[in-house]
Amino acid sequence: MVSHDEQLGIAMLSRTVREQRPLVHCITNYVTVNDCANALLAVGAAPVMADDIDEVAEIAGLAQAVVLNIGTLNRRTLASMVAAGQCASALGRSVVLDPVGAGASRMRTEAAWTLLRDVRVSVVRGNLSEVKALLGEAAVTRGVDAAEEDIRGEGVCGAAAAANALARRSGAVVAVTGATDVVADGRAEYTLAVRNGHPLLARMTGSGCMLTAVTGAFCAVAPEQIFRAVAAALGAMGLAGEQAAARAERDGGGTGSFRVWLIDALSRMDEAALAGGMKLERLA
Repeated sequence: MVSHDEQLGIAMLSRTVREQRPLVHCITNYVTVNDCANALLAVGAAPVMADDIDEVAEIAGLAQAVVLNIGTLNRRTLASMVAAGQCASALGRSVVLDPVGAGASRMRTEAAWTLLRDVRVSVVRGNLSEVKALLGEAAVTRGVDAAEEDIRGEGVCGAAAAANALARRSGAVVAVTGATDVVADGRAEYTLAVRNGHPLLARMTGSGCMLTAVTGAFCAVAPEQIFRAVAAALGAMGLAGEQAAARAERDGGGTGSFRVWLIDALSRMDEAALAGGMKLERLA
């Protein structure tokens, strides 16, 4: 487990987000854009959803972080993502990439690598199938979801190895999310498992996109502590999922209610709850 002081330091970023209310510019999945905006508001950040090439650089210049999500990819938004990401990179702002569905098509995989090549990406957040695809390894995807072979076949050790490999190749902190989330920065001695979460998170559209957006908020207020910021975001979303699922079990709600209660839980999350509820483990 991590030390008490480190856990408190990670959890304190939750208060920092609420105090600073960072502006987070998202070029994201059309299917989940409303959920992403509400998740950002819930943790205390301010969302702006702008994807037209004529304004993205200007908007990115105002924001404290940029989130790029290729879930509903097209060539128009890819150009906008490159422009926004390059502007943010030039200003030293955090850029978070969600390579949704990498490996499902050549276009998606190439788009993700275009962004990694042309933008200084701070964080890559994806499932194991997506990360393996970016490494050029054999990976079978199920649309935009991780394949069962990857979910069940390699476990935490496989996720940690893939995360560290992509971190070394890309220069970004890499979060591989699943039943247990893994955060790595390419140094094998500094790999973290986040064991929060609930299976209901995988049964609603948008939980991964929301997590990526929330990661942008935490990175926005801690650009010199990206690794800790990612861990805090994973812990907050996973713990909120646990709290929402407990309410669903108690009150008899389904996945629609769970979605609402998840945002409620994020909005009520403070540093004390996060510090007491995160399940963080050093893997090396």
